[in-house]
Formats: sequence, C-alpha cells, structure tokens
Amino acid sequence: MSQDTLTIAGRQYASRLLVGTGKYKDFDETGRAIAASGAEIVTVALRRTNLGQNPDEPNLLDVIPPEQYTILPNTAGCYTTEDAVRTCRLARELLDDHRLVKLEVLGDQKTLYPDVPATLEAAEILVKDGFEVMVYTSDDPIIAKRLEEMGCVAVMPLAAPIGSGLGIQNKYNILTIIENANVPILVDAGVGTASDAALAMELGCDGVLMNTAIAEAKDPILMAQAMKHGIIAGRHAFLAGRMPRRRFASASSPLSGLID
Repeated sequence: MSQDTLTIAGRQYASRLLVGTGKYKDFDETGRAIAASGAEIVTVALRRTNLGQNPDEPNLLDVIPPEQYTILPNTAGCYTTEDAVRTCRLARELLDDHRLVKLEVLGDQKTLYPDVPATLEAAEILVKDGFEVMVYTSDDPIIAKRLEEMGCVAVMPLAAPIGSGLGIQNKYNILTIIENANVPILVDAGVGTASDAALAMELGCDGVLMNTAIAEAKDPILMAQAMKHGIIAGRHAFLAGRMPRRRFASASSPLSGLID
C-alpha cells in the first residue's frame, strides 16, 4: 500500500487529498488545517490571495512554503477565457515558471457552474502554451474525455455546486468518467463531510479537492483530519473490492455441520 501513490504530470504524491486556502479566519488557521489534512498539493486563488504580487501584505507562501507543498494556482473568479489564461500566465511569472495550474472558468455567480465552452477554449490555449492543466468541469463524461484528449493532465468533475456541501449528486456520471479516463480523475467541489470524500474514493476517483468543507467546519483542524482518514478509508475500500450486493440474506457462518 505504501507504493499506492497519486501521479500528476509525472510527479508522485502520497496523499490523494488536495485542499484550498480560502475562508479560513487567518493564515495561522490555514496552515494548521493544511498540515492536519496531510495534503501535499495546495490550490490558491491567485486573484484573491497574495503570493507576492503585493509586497506590503502578508504572503500565503509563508505558511505553505513551496519547498514543502506543490502550489497549484487556480483561476477562481474568472468568467472569461481571457481572464483565466491571463491569470495562469501571471502565476507562471510569480512562481518562477511554474506550469501546473488548475483551470476553472465559471458561468455565473449564482451556481458557479463551469462555462464549458470557455473552459475548452482556455484549456486548449494553455496546453499549447506549455501549461500542465488540471481542469474543473461538469460531470459530463463527453466533456471530460474531450479535455483529456486535449492534453489536460487531470480532469476534475464537480460532485455538486462549489461550496454547497451536498456531496456527490450523480455518482453514475462520475463512475463513467473514471471508467473512460487515462488521466487522473479528481472530484472537485461539493464535498461536505468525510463520508462524501470516502464515497468518491470508493467509486475509484484518484483524489478529491476541497476547501469549504474543511474551512467552514466548526473545528477546521479536526475536520481536516477526518477528511484525511476518509480519503484513505475510501481508497483502501476501492482497492480491496466491495462484496457483492445481494437481494437476500447470506449467513455469516456455514449452514452445514450444525449441532442438532
């Protein structure tokens, strides 16, 4: 089990939990929650977080140093192809030619659903520009496959609307995406608690990305630990293989040789 690693863009990770940095009360809580989660990949919203572009303000990288974590800049808050591409290029400049990014192009402020045509357009531009693109998208298996064929290094279908905590709403679509994929599939958005994370992993997802479920818990540090264990439990259950479902009972002990 020790060699069961998550591989993204040629790099291996022991943890299959990816976390965000928004909605915490301060950087100290952010750092402690991320440490408790065991995550090795941390996504940051470049348009909302100071990674050094504002020298006179606190820098998030002081609590999540790039030497310890893989920083995954994301395009949260971008509603057009142009904004998303520009944000990724800014991240590349700020982080010394960093090329691994999380692309999301949103459709509207109420649902925060992805604008799929704009996502496809931005992904094509970024891949051609040499970026390693992890892409947030809908739970549409056709779109997921198209993004993979375009060259994205990971596809990240939503489980439910961002920040909703509703859990996986269409597990059969997620399952179809997994079965068709040749790149890592990570559920992104909608996870509310550890059992949601475990279910995603039991389906066969390669990982889960979350933020609000941890940051808005009454005790974010404890929830981060719960998510860590939920991911591990779900992964182990997937690898172990679930027993078959039966319509009728099956005795736990043999029925032959009973004492009269």
